[in-house]
Amino acid sequence: MRPLPSPFDDIAAGRAARIALRSSALLGARLLTKDLAFPRDERAAFGLDGLLPDRVLTIEEQVELELEHLRRKSDPLEQYIGLAALQDRNATLFYRLLSEHAAEFLPIVYTPTVGRACQEFSHIIRRTRGLWITPADVDRIPELLRHSPYEDVRLIVVTDNERILGLGDQGAGGMAIPIGKLALYTAASGIHPALTLPVSLDVGTDNPFLLADPLYLGHRQPRLRGAAYDALVEAFVAGVAERWPGCVIQWEDFKQHNALRILDRYRDRVCSFNDDIQGTAAVVLGGILAAMRYLDARLVDQLVVIAGAGAAGIGIARLIRLAMIEDGATPDDAAAAIAMVDSRGLVHEGRDDLDDDKLEVARPAARLALDGFEANGERATSLRDVVRVLRPTILLGATGMPGTFNRTLIASLAAGAERPIVMPLSNPTAACEAIPADILRWSDGRAIVATGSPFAAVEHEGQRHEIGQANNVFVFPGLGLGAIVAEARTMPDRLFLVAARALAGCVSDERLADGAIYPPVPALRAVTRAIALAVAVEASRSGAGSVAPEVDLEAALDAAMWWPDYVPYEPLAERRAGQAQSS
Repeated sequence: MRPLPSPFDDIAAGRAARIALRSSALLGARLLTKDLAFPRDERAAFGLDGLLPDRVLTIEEQVELELEHLRRKSDPLEQYIGLAALQDRNATLFYRLLSEHAAEFLPIVYTPTVGRACQEFSHIIRRTRGLWITPADVDRIPELLRHSPYEDVRLIVVTDNERILGLGDQGAGGMAIPIGKLALYTAASGIHPALTLPVSLDVGTDNPFLLADPLYLGHRQPRLRGAAYDALVEAFVAGVAERWPGCVIQWEDFKQHNALRILDRYRDRVCSFNDDIQGTAAVVLGGILAAMRYLDARLVDQLVVIAGAGAAGIGIARLIRLAMIEDGATPDDAAAAIAMVDSRGLVHEGRDDLDDDKLEVARPAARLALDGFEANGERATSLRDVVRVLRPTILLGATGMPGTFNRTLIASLAAGAERPIVMPLSNPTAACEAIPADILRWSDGRAIVATGSPFAAVEHEGQRHEIGQANNVFVFPGLGLGAIVAEARTMPDRLFLVAARALAGCVSDERLADGAIYPPVPALRAVTRAIALAVAVEASRSGAGSVAPEVDLEAALDAAMWWPDYVPYEPLAERRAGQAQSS
């Protein structure tokens, strides 16, 4: 992995750094400032005397002070705003706090609070971040990329803002998602923020509430569609490839058809992945594999029903099918072991209303009679019918519809499976298909439950059940870091399979015994390292990576994982201009 631009190469490595900025310019540089932690010799050397109170704080004391500030705020959105202000003021301190207190602030920086931040973005924004691209910019994207504050971007998270969590089209407010994802990247994987860039393809919005808001900050036009939309995405990908060859692109919160189309169009052309499709699939499969270990069962013997046939559901089906084949199933058996249900019922080949996306995961027509649907006249089957007839062992929810998993459904599931695995994955919390306490009650405490949103442990008949969170943050930082370290040219499906297996291996036997099939959030950095190493090794083994064979991937990985801390500064004798110094 090539070094970072100066002075961030020294900072990330924990070495003394030579800094060209002085006085207020240094104090206001968010990636370089230490605020009240500048020691006395550096205050004198950099012209900071008189600009700071007399007391010199350690970074540990600064973290305690920021915790005091944040914990005084009772409203999670106000905590979000406070964290954003800290990130704008002192990035090192922000990432240190987030890294050390991930369990407390993950729900603030990301789901569920980030959903509110997206909805109110135009009214809470204090300072812009990242890059904004509108349809008017289609012919000058390389120029806009050169305006980036960083000269060597290696990871971009980009959204077109159309399918933000379970909230739909949030227009310019969707930018809070790439910003939040990249904050988690740095906290979990140590990728230095100088290597990252959030991007909004602000192609307009069809949200009438945003268009009616006089203070809405985004491109105030109906959402771009068709050939013009495709041309903008193509110009963006070409511009990134020109400006930063090898940069990893993470597609985020694109609506189903565009998400799948864009993923398939560019996955073999640039190093890119869609977190909603592939990241979600890896984290869900990781939880299932951990549960298989606990139950002493094989994936190939399971029958999976997925409620919701959008991009996330299709991605989950794809990866589970691949994992089943590697576990010994034939392709036909693997396809038959997964049934998908959308708002119109079972997704099967006999339906004439399926688009190409759903045809890929449609249940074969020949299976219907074998399943018992045709004999019972149940071709147009509901989720309840599918569960009753197929008797699945695993039920996954990716609908965005609260209440989808009701008492009747879960009781029917539990009647056909001794220890059913139930994952209501939709977020934010208000969109969850069912709450864990209800699922456990309706299944007589036998269900193994994991959720997309965070939930506290549940007491059921005197037994405590920890609720693991199927949060993509367990996977995407490792995927991105592993791809960067291996200098991956593309990200084939096997990388997501090895990521899922690595995640499952990070769940302790004690966690499993308590009912949780995911690691605890405080273990995030260790989980990320394990996944990144597995991804880097597989990328190099398979030929997807381009790093030299003699490179020690584990050593390179550890060197790439920056721990947010201050290093000694020395004045640079002669100022040198450059984006890295002024960012």
